[in-house]
Amino acid sequence: MTTSGPRACFILTLHVVIFLSLLFYNSFLTHRELQSDPNGAHGDIRILVWHWPFGRSYSLDGNKCLKMYNISRCLLTDDRADFSAADVVVFHHYELSRGLSSVPLHLDRPTSQHWVWMSLEPPVNNVKLTHFNGLFNWTMSYRRDADISIPYGQTMLGGDNLSFPAAPNRSCFASWVVSKYKPQQTRAAFYQRLKKHIPIEVYGRWNKKPLPDKKLLPTISNCLFYLSFENSEKKDYISEKLWRNAFQAGAVPVVLGPNKATYEAMTPPHSFIHVADFNSPADLATYLKVLSADRQAYEKYLEWHNTYRIKTYSDWRERLCQICVRYPSLPARKVYHDLDSWVNS
Repeated sequence: MTTSGPRACFILTLHVVIFLSLLFYNSFLTHRELQSDPNGAHGDIRILVWHWPFGRSYSLDGNKCLKMYNISRCLLTDDRADFSAADVVVFHHYELSRGLSSVPLHLDRPTSQHWVWMSLEPPVNNVKLTHFNGLFNWTMSYRRDADISIPYGQTMLGGDNLSFPAAPNRSCFASWVVSKYKPQQTRAAFYQRLKKHIPIEVYGRWNKKPLPDKKLLPTISNCLFYLSFENSEKKDYISEKLWRNAFQAGAVPVVLGPNKATYEAMTPPHSFIHVADFNSPADLATYLKVLSADRQAYEKYLEWHNTYRIKTYSDWRERLCQICVRYPSLPARKVYHDLDSWVNS
């Protein structure tokens, strides 16, 4: 006896549906098991820090990613003996470019292991990039288009509840903290022209008036404006000069760096003044003077504190743990054959 055509088709379809349902259910169970594993014992991602940035090491005792940042299944190590077992090896460019460290080409690199090129410096400070073509799989940078993006700061929803001196009680008009002053930089030329029109209190090693960390924000918070002038105007480069020095001190930042659209995409609304909006430093100075005399207009630049807050990143362990957050969506077979082109794009 043979099964009729329609009935056979129905049975076959039913079998396919059952098979796909079981496949989906198994996948769901696996995902739930991974999500509910607080100790990271199942499917750990092992990240080896080949050398610490600028020679400053951090404690890695225990599961730091889980305990400090609630990121599970993410294990950090700086023990080079773990090289063959590492899923990811991270190399900070500063040490590589200056011969303070080197990539372990003499070791047998596992085929599934991924190497990460990491730098928070602007392109001008990333030298000898061609030496490392064809070695790295992923980039880790402040840039939004990096494989692992680690900005200096980030805009978050929720007011910050910070208190600052009222505008009339601030005795400083504008300030600038700078340590590495180079006359050929755009920011230096702009400052020299701007200071002819408004008073600017300058701090930092360049001016031989360094500010210790505990005095940095209190000093800036006494100023109406802060010059968040970057040493580079390259793509996405917005450093702690804005996120910490200006925003967390409660001063209105006057920014010089990437284009205005970049700042608008990354910062709270109506939170900064971009130098590109003015024809000259003199025009900018005029605007700042008018703004300082209009308390209501000035304080509109601070209203964002009621609905947004700023998160800054300074601990390299937190940055490294972000690799695990991004890991599932990172390309498995990517290789940077022309690292210089990407960095300078």
